[in-house]
Amino acid sequence: MATAAVAEHHADHHYTSTGLPHTKIAIWAFIGSECFFFASLISTYLIYKGRSVVGPFPHTAWTDPSTGQHFKAILNIPVTSASTFVLLMSSLAMVLAHSAVERSDHKWSRIWLATTALLGTTFLGFQAYEFTSFVHEGLKITTNLFGSTFFITTGFHGAHVTVGVLWLCTMLFIDMKRGLTPRDAINVDVMALYWHFVDVVWVAIFTLLYLIQ
Repeated sequence: MATAAVAEHHADHHYTSTGLPHTKIAIWAFIGSECFFFASLISTYLIYKGRSVVGPFPHTAWTDPSTGQHFKAILNIPVTSASTFVLLMSSLAMVLAHSAVERSDHKWSRIWLATTALLGTTFLGFQAYEFTSFVHEGLKITTNLFGSTFFITTGFHGAHVTVGVLWLCTMLFIDMKRGLTPRDAINVDVMALYWHFVDVVWVAIFTLLYLIQ
């Protein structure tokens, strides 16, 4: 029975000479291009790091000599650490969702897909709170070099998380409508690869932009 299911699953997907499905090759190619994209954004941030002539600054307080206005260090590491933990836990939920789809366990596949989407949305909520608080504290995308490179880098990452959440919601809708089966496991696997990539990129951003002074 299991052999028949595996054979049926393989028959539903086109495989390349590498032994991998076309969809998996495509997502790996996409992830490779996105690695270059985020590497360029992070490199730009690091190149201009410390070159802002006006504050606010990421890790040090600053007083505007012309107005006497005092700005504290802008980054809130505890809050961002919490959002990072949430995003990392979403990767665990994604793994469990994929495993449930492979078992045709509709109850748990829906639970874990919904959990992953919820955790991703929570991360976006943290990011919205962070951006809003930065603007209130005087940091905008046009304020200084730090603001420009920071908002662009983290903003593009947030856009990728948003795409992932929408993808998860679409897959959850399909699961609730007809139920995901082992035939759909490859599609969930492709989505999981994208989601894990987004998480890994955030670990790099969190380390290089937030933790290293």
